[in-house]
Amino acid sequence: MAHLGAQSNSKCTVYFWDKDRLSNLPDSLLCHILSFLSTDGAVVTSILSSRWKTLWTLVPKIDFQDTSIRGRSVSPLRILYSVLAQHTTPILSNFTLSWRSPCDSSHFDNWVDTAILRNVQTLDLHFECGQLFELPHTVFHCKTLVGLELYGEIELDLPPSFQLPSLKILRLCEICYTSDNSFSSLCSACPNLEDLTVIYEFIVGNVNIVSFKISLPFLKRLRIDFISFDTEPPDYKLEIYAPILERFRFFGYLSNMVFLEKLAHLIEAHFIVCGLGHVFEMCYSDKVFKIVRALNSSKFLELFPGDVECIGSGYIYPSMFQNLVRLNFKVTQSNWHVLQSLLVVAPNLEVLVLDKHYYRKNQLCWMEPPDGSGCLSSRLTTFNFNGFEELGHEAEFIKYILKEAIILNTITIKVSALHSKESVLKKLSMFPRHSTTCLLTVEIDSGSLNLLPNYDK
Repeated sequence: MAHLGAQSNSKCTVYFWDKDRLSNLPDSLLCHILSFLSTDGAVVTSILSSRWKTLWTLVPKIDFQDTSIRGRSVSPLRILYSVLAQHTTPILSNFTLSWRSPCDSSHFDNWVDTAILRNVQTLDLHFECGQLFELPHTVFHCKTLVGLELYGEIELDLPPSFQLPSLKILRLCEICYTSDNSFSSLCSACPNLEDLTVIYEFIVGNVNIVSFKISLPFLKRLRIDFISFDTEPPDYKLEIYAPILERFRFFGYLSNMVFLEKLAHLIEAHFIVCGLGHVFEMCYSDKVFKIVRALNSSKFLELFPGDVECIGSGYIYPSMFQNLVRLNFKVTQSNWHVLQSLLVVAPNLEVLVLDKHYYRKNQLCWMEPPDGSGCLSSRLTTFNFNGFEELGHEAEFIKYILKEAIILNTITIKVSALHSKESVLKKLSMFPRHSTTCLLTVEIDSGSLNLLPNYDK
């Protein structure tokens, strides 16, 4: 930490050592630097000098992982209690605790209550110990709480009446709920929530939530992952009222979802439908396309509408995607027509990224629209095709893009190592191009055909 300096005159150069500049910084700045370390890492700095011995106790943050200190002569349990006893800051901006060791629930309660007594602003709990821990009721009455993240073996048993007026960020990841209305009640008690993440696994044999109600007038970011490993898709109802929502992500099994208000402020959307869904339910495609149409205000859209043949009966018209400038589309043998429909109703599209998610051939594939039935965006400048296999309909699609895109600048085709870049480039270069400035590139894609996980097996 010392600094080597020099002074010169006409006769000689004299070198000298500056004293430790870092240790001369004020406590507030040093604590800010230490806040970027885990608590375990910050404690280690206490051996540097007497100046650093107690600095870590003033950092308004505790970030503790029991796995990072296993194998020491002292147990993680004793070390954590020692940290909490020595830590003196009256206000905790962040309390993060990740725990995998066997642990009595009384310790869990003590740790959380300690954070609440320190006026914690962000509480982040990750527990995977092979047992359930009920979240203490003190959390639901914490007026200073701005962020709350719960992950793993944590159970929500809500008090009869409570409110979290300061809470802006809420993340609930694979936790347990004591009743069907626990999730909806928690949302309604967070009137100023702006960022919500829900990762929920429907487990065979468990009493699963069947009704999710999200009514949050100030919500801007919403992520929902619904996971199931059962062969029978889950049946649930999801109602969303979020009139100023800007970013939306859905991943998983789709059942009954409805937006109660138009998403007029939507900027970015990711809609990834996994699994077969209700294959024999005739209205399944209606459910999928109802959500797709609801996302028509977005500027950036990632879309995978699923891989079932009944998708073939869905439609996007009359919705227009006037704001859409970037589309990432995951194409299968059953949803080429969805891509075609989107290209017709997205007149301002600038970037199109196509990811191929199938090996099979010659099912509901791309067919060039007849003359006059629609047109590609005149603003398209970039097109990427990942997973190109030289199939006839794939080549026809690229031919269509090259012919219709007026100001296309770059087109990048990624193929697997089984294909010859030179051969593919030679074939595609023979297609006529409307844009005289278009650069065509073929690359080897080591991660080509990066299939979505198949939860049906």
